[in-house]
Amino acid sequence: MSNVIIFIATWCATIIEAIGISLIALLAGYALFNAASRLLKNEEKDSIFQDLRQLVGRGILLGLEFLIAADIIYTVAVDLTFESVGVLAIVIIIRTFLSFTMEVEITGRWPWQHKS
Repeated sequence: MSNVIIFIATWCATIIEAIGISLIALLAGYALFNAASRLLKNEEKDSIFQDLRQLVGRGILLGLEFLIAADIIYTVAVDLTFESVGVLAIVIIIRTFLSFTMEVEITGRWPWQHKS
């Protein structure tokens, strides 16, 4: 495979990973800032805690989607072996499980269930 394609794919995967990590960090920071400002206004602590969990959870879910995309790009374009595809499959299964369980934590229902 061409060195240019490998370079571009590696660069794209790295940028997408950085976006995923940044999203998680920035949304967690925003959630903490939001919770702190609401605490200073003496709002109800249970409501603040629930909102904080939801914002952090949504940030993690969004960041995980970008991290999965980066792993797919890197594996398919740069390191396409049976071993790397197997590792990618395991990583995607783990991240999908995390996404589903976090969705249940955030919304109280499975992603395929309709809103009641």
